[in-house]
Amino acid sequence: MFEKIKKIWTVKPLRNSILYVLLMLALFRFLAHIPVPGIDPSSLRGILEGNQFLGLLNIFSGGTLESFSVVALGVAPYITSSIIFQLLTMVIPKLKQMQKEGGEEGRRKLNQLTRWVSVPLAAIQAYGFIALISQGGSHAGGGLLLTGFNLFMAMLVMTAGTVFLMWIGELITEKGIGNGLSIMILAGIIATYPRYLQQSIVTFDASQTMNIVVFLVMAIVTVLVVTLINEAVRNVPVNYARHHAGNRLTAGVNTSLPLKVAMAGVIPIIFAISVVLFPTMIAQFFIQARTVWVANLAEQVITLFQNGWFYGASYFVLVFGFTYFYTGVIFQPEDMAENLQKQGAFIPGVRPGAPTEKYLATTMNKLLLIGATFLAVIAVLPVAMQPITGSQTLVVGGTSLLIIVAVIIDIIRQTEAQLVSYEYEQL
Repeated sequence: MFEKIKKIWTVKPLRNSILYVLLMLALFRFLAHIPVPGIDPSSLRGILEGNQFLGLLNIFSGGTLESFSVVALGVAPYITSSIIFQLLTMVIPKLKQMQKEGGEEGRRKLNQLTRWVSVPLAAIQAYGFIALISQGGSHAGGGLLLTGFNLFMAMLVMTAGTVFLMWIGELITEKGIGNGLSIMILAGIIATYPRYLQQSIVTFDASQTMNIVVFLVMAIVTVLVVTLINEAVRNVPVNYARHHAGNRLTAGVNTSLPLKVAMAGVIPIIFAISVVLFPTMIAQFFIQARTVWVANLAEQVITLFQNGWFYGASYFVLVFGFTYFYTGVIFQPEDMAENLQKQGAFIPGVRPGAPTEKYLATTMNKLLLIGATFLAVIAVLPVAMQPITGSQTLVVGGTSLLIIVAVIIDIIRQTEAQLVSYEYEQL
């Protein structure tokens, strides 16, 4: 391991890429401490400590909400825009054709559309965050209400912060050592750990020993299972028929087509977190409504999602469902079967064309049942343990570990690929 790290550090292009990514992450964390004009961080901190839901949002935003920084929205608007376009691609033939037949140019246009839609979404989410904090501030006597020009400037600054993070994410992705947006989410989560570790040490007493032991055991199990599921593949045998190359007859080749058990990676977790927090966020706006039944309904929604069992069941179903959904978007057995047929390849015992497509789809569904179940179980394990430990931090920590492990595995894989590519170039 240390030998490989040393080898990576001795490769100048790879070393420069790593240093560049670290510099961009440092810039991101610097921006995370610059508050939006008109916001008093000291008053906001008191609101977050008194509101469990807002505190949860602060942790998932990487601590940027605590200071209501210029990048408080993170890359959430871009993720929302990506979800929208993935859904639209399935129902709008023109977008599907652009993705399928447009090649690199088609993907570039889709990415451009996704970025453009992210801007109004960022403005809407900025207004929602400000309204949410203002409601919390008025309820706690914090006086954080923004109106008129101050509200416009706050929305403008937060939207610009999201656009800037999207740009940084693309710069990181271009370095080829991981997805830039995922790396920034990872950096935001890790940045919250030292503060919570410090708080745990300061407030530690003997009664919390069980909580710490449970969290450590859960962390180890999470790391092992997520690593296992992320690395697990089903190798489908593929044979290439003999063919003529000029006057020579080239022998057939036997190889395999790897199908990952967790092809969707960490995306279902991020989608599920966004969706499971959405009803509570909307309900927060109506908690002080003048219409009695609206206020009562909002309070019931908040109470319902604060119930550990309901939250856990919803989280399980969302992770399970999003795993199938996202894999269905990125895995196209029809295209794969068509490509195999064009290359003169076939799966032993399976006829080319439609039978191959059906075989690949059936095999992938079996793998997904295993992958989605394991991922959903690991996701809700901290929620299931909360009644025993009585700690909300374990819920957040377990979900964060899922994201951290999956992103780190992707970074390691892409870094090793870069290293192998460099070694081949030197031969």
